[in-house]
Amino acid sequence: MTRASLRRLLEGRNEPLLLPCAHDALAARLIEQAGFAAYSIGGFGVVLSRLGLPDIGLASFGEISAAVRDIASSVQIPVLVDADDGYGDVKNVTRTVQVYEAMGVGGIVLEDQTSPKRCGHMAGKSVVAMELAAQKIEAAVAARRDPDLLIAARTDARAVHGLEDALRRAERYKRAGADILFVEAPQDEQELRTIGRSLPGPLLVNMAEGGRTPILPPRVLGDMGFALAVYPSTLFLRCIAVMRHALADLREGTLVLGADAPSFADILRIGGMPEWDAVDDLHPRPRG
Repeated sequence: MTRASLRRLLEGRNEPLLLPCAHDALAARLIEQAGFAAYSIGGFGVVLSRLGLPDIGLASFGEISAAVRDIASSVQIPVLVDADDGYGDVKNVTRTVQVYEAMGVGGIVLEDQTSPKRCGHMAGKSVVAMELAAQKIEAAVAARRDPDLLIAARTDARAVHGLEDALRRAERYKRAGADILFVEAPQDEQELRTIGRSLPGPLLVNMAEGGRTPILPPRVLGDMGFALAVYPSTLFLRCIAVMRHALADLREGTLVLGADAPSFADILRIGGMPEWDAVDDLHPRPRG
């Protein structure tokens, strides 16, 4: 089965494309089985779930790309991948594009933070010179061989120099060839409206629960001019909450599953057991 194109999913849409973030392959399978057309992989959940570390640039490209490979290969819906700053200079950006393109990802997001980067809703961020970031976008576009691969340019300048500089940077990244623009961490609805009114689309917005940007319904985001909405922590935060409750129950010796807990048969279905049973049926084990 050929994975759908993220670029084509964006064409002719009247509402934002919703991209829940998957921190592991199980989350990606649940996203797909819930009927979402696409999803995202971000550093925040992947680094904490895989390495037990905060998203402050401690994980290498090799570690992150291994996680992306495992997650993306588990589903057929397209994925937008957080590629941080490209993990170095223009040579590293070129290799990042080549690696992710070979994996079949639908798009990557490149940001203009200095290295080591930080989660986009943390304090203490800084950004590189605008022309250096634009050069990386140009390198990413030049390295692309699949025209369906989307290059999204993210600027974190709002938290460092203010919204006006962030808009100026986004416009420059569009001229450098970015397909999608992403101004990270606007702080109120008026800033969101300004971004949607000021920049050419398609535009991406980050709906980080507990972050600096207000959480708004998809319809409202669409009216503001946003074509994609990423939800980086929605699944992850709820997973942590449920695991904490389960561990508290374990300490008390009260292991009672809620009514909405999956059955063993559900778990097998989520993991694709019927498909593997079909393989066994096609190739029965020889007798003797």
